[in-house]
Amino acid sequence: MNAPEDRDATIARYREGPALLERAVKALRDADLDAMPSGGGWTVRQIVHHVADGDDLWKLSIKMAIGNDNAEFHLDWYWSLTQETWAQRWAYSQRSIAASLSLLKASREHILQLLDCVPEAWNRAVVVRTPQGEIEHVPVGYVIQMQADHVQHHIKRIHAILKERGGA
Repeated sequence: MNAPEDRDATIARYREGPALLERAVKALRDADLDAMPSGGGWTVRQIVHHVADGDDLWKLSIKMAIGNDNAEFHLDWYWSLTQETWAQRWAYSQRSIAASLSLLKASREHILQLLDCVPEAWNRAVVVRTPQGEIEHVPVGYVIQMQADHVQHHIKRIHAILKERGGA
């Protein structure tokens, strides 16, 4: 894995993620947030919590790489259960989305500040052991790109759910 070469464009996409997600959900009522998609999958409420938690989990890898290049970052505890199990254990369907939207915004601002102050962090990396036992070298820039893509992917899913309901 490599950090993207277009650092500025990747950071811009990462920076805009919280605002895009908030815009996608800001006018929704609880009925919209909790509507089950006809094809199955998560509700909009569950997606918002999932996105914020994903950013929060991977934020530590960025901080580890900045502080200790090539340290081993573990997610075994998380990968040992399904995402559906985490959604249940972390009460995705029962919680307000406000705190998760705030967490996402604050986490991104925190990481963006670090990247501004430590520009060489872009290519620093952690070592990650995949669920299959493989070792991967994961640069900070790759994590930033992955998280930017993650938000975009789920915003498309939210729009599809709302369109199915006759909205956006």
